[in-house]
Parts: sequence; structure tokens; C-alpha cells
Amino acid sequence: MINYREITPADNVVMAQIIRDNLKKYHLDIPGTAYFDEHLDHLSDYYGVDERKYFVIEDDHGKIIGGVGFAKFDLLEKTAELQKLYLADSAKGSGLGYELMTLVEEKMKEAGFKYSYLETHDNLKIAIHIYEKCGYIQIDKPDNVVHSAMNRFFKKSL
Repeated sequence: MINYREITPADNVVMAQIIRDNLKKYHLDIPGTAYFDEHLDHLSDYYGVDERKYFVIEDDHGKIIGGVGFAKFDLLEKTAELQKLYLADSAKGSGLGYELMTLVEEKMKEAGFKYSYLETHDNLKIAIHIYEKCGYIQIDKPDNVVHSAMNRFFKKSL
């Protein structure tokens, strides 16, 4: 059975490693990506407020195998940005990416957001497939985006 819960300080190292491993695998261990986010090693500190939440998934043995978060996106009205959806290699291909999308979208709605926005990169073809299958529509790049290396931008009405 898979367990979802909010991130705790004990999860920070594992989630940072999962995220960095994924980005490196897709040649995105470069400036302008989450790989170099100042909060990456302390996600529980950053996401511990109402407008920002992060959730981890544990496997049957209590091992962290992935996570997803959201934060208020000030550049678009009533919008939350879907952030840092990553799975350990052992969890890929199991449908958990779709489950994380559903989870984070429900949490966004509960927090009062009307839209979900996300940034990604052409190198992450599987992620783009999931986003499109979940109803995300590609949009033009908003002005002043933080992750300058990202080149694909999507939005969905919740």
C-alpha cells in the first residue's frame, strides 16, 4: 500500500537526492533548473505554509519513493505552480505519476486555487506525456519565470 503525507525534515535528504538523480539522468543538472534551487536540501522548511505544500510517497516499507508540491504562482491570477514531481526509478511506470497529479491538484483546490501551472523541459518527454494526458494545455512562457532553463509551460483549469 502506498502512503501519501506532507514532507517532514527527515525526508529532505532523500527527496533532494531523488530530484537531483532525475535531473542528472535527463541532462538537466544545470543552472536554471530545480537542481540548483536554494531550497532543495530543505524542502520541508520551504513548503510548510498554506500557500506552499509538498507531499511524499512511501512504499510498503516506509521508504520515500517520490513527491510533488505546489506553491502560489504570483504571475497568474488564482494559480498554483505544480512543483518538483519526481519519482525514484523503482517507482516509475507504476502509475504513481498520475496519482501524484491527482493528489496535488486536489490539494491546490482545497487551498483555493483555480488553475495549475507548470514548467518543464523537452528532455522530460514522459512527464510531458503525463501532463498532457491529465489535461494540461501548453501556453506561452510567462514573463519572469524562475527556472530559466525550462522551455515548456502548461496550464490547467482546476
